[in-house]
Amino acid sequence: MRALLSIGLLLVTCFAFAGEIPSGESAGVVSGVVLEVKEEGGFAYLRLRTAEGEMWAAVLSAPVKKGAAVTIENAILMKNFASKGLHKTFPSIIFGTLRGAQSDIPADAGGAGTAAGGRAFGTLMPIVPVQKLESIKSVRVPKAQGANAYTVAEINQKALTLKDKTVTVRGKVVKYNAGIMGKNWLHLQDGTGLAGGDDILVTTQDECRVGEVVTVRGVVRNDRDFGAGYAYAVLLEEGSLKR
Repeated sequence: MRALLSIGLLLVTCFAFAGEIPSGESAGVVSGVVLEVKEEGGFAYLRLRTAEGEMWAAVLSAPVKKGAAVTIENAILMKNFASKGLHKTFPSIIFGTLRGAQSDIPADAGGAGTAAGGRAFGTLMPIVPVQKLESIKSVRVPKAQGANAYTVAEINQKALTLKDKTVTVRGKVVKYNAGIMGKNWLHLQDGTGLAGGDDILVTTQDECRVGEVVTVRGVVRNDRDFGAGYAYAVLLEEGSLKR
């Protein structure tokens, strides 16, 4: 049941980015070696070498690296799937759950993940129901006030200019993962930006809950690689939260 909820969340969210729901057929279990990994919008797109040839697959973000042997369960084959974030249309792609991911949901996708060697990242937020996804996508939060205040879209767009500078941003918490590598990780949205640039990751020692509107003061960092496949082009670190 948990695996089915996971794949349901994956498909609904991906379809929201694609703009339409393509038809699908069951492909069961797919195994292969990872040739390429593309991270986008909380998902990992994997180009695989399988016994049947090369193919693309998508799972909720997980620490998967090139050369890894993986098995994808509950696989569903989709035709002509368009990813707006990657600016790519896949003639065919498999959606499913990665075997061995704790609770079938990795840490940064809002569930419980497992690092290399089997060490659990931490106890994280539960699966977000479909009706919650709809409210998240309709987020509209007024911009924070002050000279160093920016919207989520502005931080993503001006990431290089703002590098290592302290900024303030106000948004709604749409994901919250506690106690990962000694930090709490949250994703903010304020209704600005297009898919792929409408979300900002924040690391902090403060606690919050999904659905809260918070004002965050943090330092803009670029190209941060935390290992285990978790790399970010832009994020806010040393964040402090105010309700």
